[in-house]
Amino acid sequence: MARYETVIGVEVHAQLKTESKIFCSCSTRFGDAPNENVCPVCSGMPGVLPVLNAKAVEYAAKMGLATDCAVNPVSVFARKNYFYPDLPKAYQISQYEQPICEHGHVDVLVDGRTKRVGITRIHMEEDAGKNIHSAADNLSYVDLNRACVPLIEIVSEPDMRGPEEVVAYLKALRAILVYLGICDGNMEEGSFRCDANVSLRPVGQEPFGTRAELKNLNSFRHVQKAIEYEMERQADILDDGGTVVQETRLYDAAKNVTASMRAKEEANDYRYFPDPDLVPLTLNADTLARWKGELPELPAARRARFVAALGLSEYDADVLTAERALADYFEAVLAAGVEAKKAANWIQTELLCECNQSGTAPTACPLTPGHLAGLIKLVDDGVISGKIAKQIFPELFASGEQPADYVRAKGLAQISDTGALEAAVDAVLAANPAEVEAYRGGKKKLMGFFVGQIMKATKGQANPGLVNELLAQKLG
Repeated sequence: MARYETVIGVEVHAQLKTESKIFCSCSTRFGDAPNENVCPVCSGMPGVLPVLNAKAVEYAAKMGLATDCAVNPVSVFARKNYFYPDLPKAYQISQYEQPICEHGHVDVLVDGRTKRVGITRIHMEEDAGKNIHSAADNLSYVDLNRACVPLIEIVSEPDMRGPEEVVAYLKALRAILVYLGICDGNMEEGSFRCDANVSLRPVGQEPFGTRAELKNLNSFRHVQKAIEYEMERQADILDDGGTVVQETRLYDAAKNVTASMRAKEEANDYRYFPDPDLVPLTLNADTLARWKGELPELPAARRARFVAALGLSEYDADVLTAERALADYFEAVLAAGVEAKKAANWIQTELLCECNQSGTAPTACPLTPGHLAGLIKLVDDGVISGKIAKQIFPELFASGEQPADYVRAKGLAQISDTGALEAAVDAVLAANPAEVEAYRGGKKKLMGFFVGQIMKATKGQANPGLVNELLAQKLG
């Protein structure tokens, strides 16, 4: 592979989180019965007229503003003509020559370095329906619930040079969409979908090679695996003196291969022309300024603030800001008076572990930010040890009980009474005379053995700092 450089561009379709579809008032709810949310407009009946959803326009423009795009004061809807059973009009309403947003970028972190990925355009369009193929019935069905659902397509420049950069870019885009509240980012339900255009060229060559478009990529892991396979496939073809064919390929996750689907269309195959049923969309400067003022603190800015103001590492800040809900949870713990690094450590280890195992979002878990802050303070105040806190964390996560109440009810408070601990220390030293002699003879690593025995005798409730002090005094 060292002979070739990989060139990758990505097209992302993000479903906008509106209540109704882009050109009609039908619901965008996911999971309803087939063809429940359908009307004459989204089913393509003759003579009907589309009416543009203003909220979809706002969301599309905000994504452009968030990615440093130029938001065009005038954009035009076009008809993209092709035939497929799930497209009853035989054309898709999209944007072509005059999209709503152009010429932006996203900065992503890859292996500790910043990579800038250019955004060619962001345009609005309607989704198609869904074909359902039943082998049992030997029939195919069409569900039009998804037809006319509002999408934005985000087209990148061919700036990425490997699957790691693509995954980082996609995660950054998804985070921005979710931070803005305009897309839920659910890849399994198809709210965030991507196609990757992959080509190889000899190292040092300026012109791009022939690209293959990869579809059916519904997870970040699948994106990584599909691109890796495609890089190897194209390299084998070029090494054998062959020619890569421009085509669309489907990724089979079970076999970890890509397979040819169809020849890749060019823009002229779709016979784009302005949609005569929709007037040009115009946006004034005041509206754009208002929308820009409504943007939240975005992931990159929040990550930079966590590093500069809170002293977190780039890694910690990156993990905590990857999801808006997690960053909000972290800041709520800080607001309760906990040090940033301690909060970050507990969230990244204990909290995320429990969230992942239970499939629960941080905002939905019973352990509130206030409860986590309370648990950390119990450790800081010496009421319980860090070990005990980690042991009881899963139960606190599941129950949502106040940590202080739980510790009191279970009798888990740390033993910090010098008299009681001194008795425990004396008992352990008396029971292990050989180890005491060995320690005094120079085997200082036995200190850990003594501490462990005392913690065992006190069921983990002895104050570790005080135990170490007493041991040091008695062992000399």
